[in-house]
Amino acid sequence: MKLELSGITKTFGSLVADDHVDLTVEPGEIHALLGENGAGKTTLMNVLFGLMHPDSGDIALDGEVVHFPDPGAAVRHGIGMVHQHFMLVPVFTVAENVVLGFEPTRHFGLLDRRRARADIHRISQEFGLEVDPDALVEDLPVGVQQRVEILKALSRDAQLLILDEPTSVLTPNETEALFAIMRSLVVSGRSILFITHKLKEVLAVADRITVMRAGAVIGTTTSQATTESELASMMVGRSVELVVHKEPARPGEVVLAVEDLTVEDARGLTVVDHVSFEVRGGEILALAGVQGNGQTEIEEALCGLIEVAAGRITLLGRDITRATPKARLRAGIAHVPEDRIRDGLVTSMTIADNLILDVFDVAPHARLGARNLREVACSGKERMSDFDIRAGSVDVLVSTLSGGNQQKVIVARELSRQTTLLVAAQPTRGLDVGSIEYVHRRIVEVRDRGAAVVIISSELDEVLALGDRIAVIYRGAIMDVVGPSVGRERIGLLMAGVTGDGAASSQTGVETGQ
Repeated sequence: MKLELSGITKTFGSLVADDHVDLTVEPGEIHALLGENGAGKTTLMNVLFGLMHPDSGDIALDGEVVHFPDPGAAVRHGIGMVHQHFMLVPVFTVAENVVLGFEPTRHFGLLDRRRARADIHRISQEFGLEVDPDALVEDLPVGVQQRVEILKALSRDAQLLILDEPTSVLTPNETEALFAIMRSLVVSGRSILFITHKLKEVLAVADRITVMRAGAVIGTTTSQATTESELASMMVGRSVELVVHKEPARPGEVVLAVEDLTVEDARGLTVVDHVSFEVRGGEILALAGVQGNGQTEIEEALCGLIEVAAGRITLLGRDITRATPKARLRAGIAHVPEDRIRDGLVTSMTIADNLILDVFDVAPHARLGARNLREVACSGKERMSDFDIRAGSVDVLVSTLSGGNQQKVIVARELSRQTTLLVAAQPTRGLDVGSIEYVHRRIVEVRDRGAAVVIISSELDEVLALGDRIAVIYRGAIMDVVGPSVGRERIGLLMAGVTGDGAASSQTGVETGQ
């Protein structure tokens, strides 16, 4: 299928999200779309998928102009999409979500659950993305939910597949497996639009690359004719440091001590299995692993969002195992959550209000029991500028921001105050290379001020760039704690449960939904 976008323009009030965008995707082509947060990529894809209607411009498939009043029309024309923000029903099972809108039925129109489960199992096997068809989506970690989205798109025989940040929760091996799937799809004549912020991936898999900035197309090139640095410069309009520059860590006293931490899920199954580690002031401990192996539960346990079944957590020698989230906040813990929508933002509130969620009731943001509106606005403007949050004003609702700009709001809030411990889960998810550069630098500054930092990331590049020590988790247990000098291959094997002698670990009593 050949896709041609001609003069696509989409505005929101005075904001021009897409400005006369032209884009052509040839049959049998993997076409990557790059750009900063807010560059207009997701808006353009939402127009293509029928979620938004363009103010002007045309969409043509195989030379025929088409109009998509809704996503169903796009699907019927052979277009599938994996969204950056999940389009799943939390109270439905994996199987129910995947077949939603295309349900297999039996007598009297009843849902054929057995066939649905069998179809999911077959598709999972075919594409190497194993999930439990009977698991409720609301019980799944973010990474496994992403796999459900990928399976949902792949279950339709789409001729044009839009992948919006599909590898953000995959290991290197899983990413390579996805690339193999993508290549096999284009061999059959299908086309793929691949949106990502990972420049290495673009150069590894894309046939052609289009770069957008400020709603307009900057240029189109090929992977053979460009480099990471050139692409980064095209995206942000300046040269970008792709390497984290930091001095060797100077660890001080133990700030965080975790002893025999055990966490169970709602079914009573152990998801964190007697985990112990320490983090000293002035160092970054990176917790690496494929999502769904217990790191989400460790994050939530450290921040008081879930109860622990056993074990002890201390902050500067003080037992905080049963402390409330607010008490931990007041003790100096800052938290960048894995799921920004669920745990990091109140999307119905403004940018300014979201930037003070952690200090809304203390001076200078509060005075005599009421908000100091002038201070809230002033501090909001300052943080918007410092962290390059792209919006018309601090009074804009967070729900209207792109995913990357929503992430910047959280990072700005948590990194703008003095902290004893920073717990940051997937801190740069959805951010462009320029923003990643800035956030990494700010995290290192937090370390250098003497705070302890725990980074939880499925991005090996991020783990290797930031971690002074790296703890690798698999099925709820720490496989090993290593230095970044051991390299990608060794850490990748540990993430897959392979120990130093080449044997696969067989942790018992741990179920991760994978």
